Amino acid sequence: MTTSKNLPQLIPPHGGYRALQSYQMAEIVFDATVAFCDRFIDRRSRTHDQMVQAARSGKQNIAEGSMASGTSKKTELKLIGVARASLEELLVDFQDFLRQKDFPLWGKDHEQARKIRALAHEKNRSYSTYKTYLEASPPEIAANAAICLIHQTNYLLDQQLRALEKEFLKEGGFTERLYRVRKKVK
Repeated sequence: MTTSKNLPQLIPPHGGYRALQSYQMAEIVFDATVAFCDRFIDRRSRTHDQMVQAARSGKQNIAEGSMASGTSKKTELKLIGVARASLEELLVDFQDFLRQKDFPLWGKDHEQARKIRALAHEKNRSYSTYKTYLEASPPEIAANAAICLIHQTNYLLDQQLRALEKEFLKEGGFTERLYRVRKKVK
C-alpha cells in the first residue's frame, strides 16, 4: 500500500492572484475606469455602469480563476478568457468615447502613449503611478491613458492564457490528476 507521503499533491497550490501582473494591472484599470467615469460620464447613465462593471469583471475574473485553478484548470482558463473579453469590451467603450467626442486616439508610438507605457516598468507601480494622467488631465488624455493601460493588461492576459494552455496540454486537468493519484494508491 502506498502512503500519503509518497503521493503527489492532489490539489496543487492555487490562488496567489495578487502577485500576478495581470491582476495588478487589471486593478489599476478598474481604479482608472472608476475615476474616469466619475469625472466624464454621467453617474446615472448606463454607460457609466457598464464601463465600471466591465473593468470590475476583468479584475474579479482573474481572482476567481486563480482560486478555482486548484480543482479546475478548465474553469481557470474560462475565467481568464472572460476577464480578457471584459477588458476588450471596456477598450471599445473608451475608443467610442474618443470617437464620439471627436478626440484623437493615440497610436502606440504617440509620445504620450510611450510615456504611459514606460511606467509599466516602474517598481511597485500602482494606480498612483498613473494618477496624474487619469485624475488631473483633460478627457482626451485620461481616455487615451486608460486605453494604454487596457492594452498592457490585455497583453498580459493573452500571455497568461497561452501559458495556461501549454500547462493544460502538458499536465492535464484535475480529473486526470485524480486518476493518476488514484492509480498510484492501488
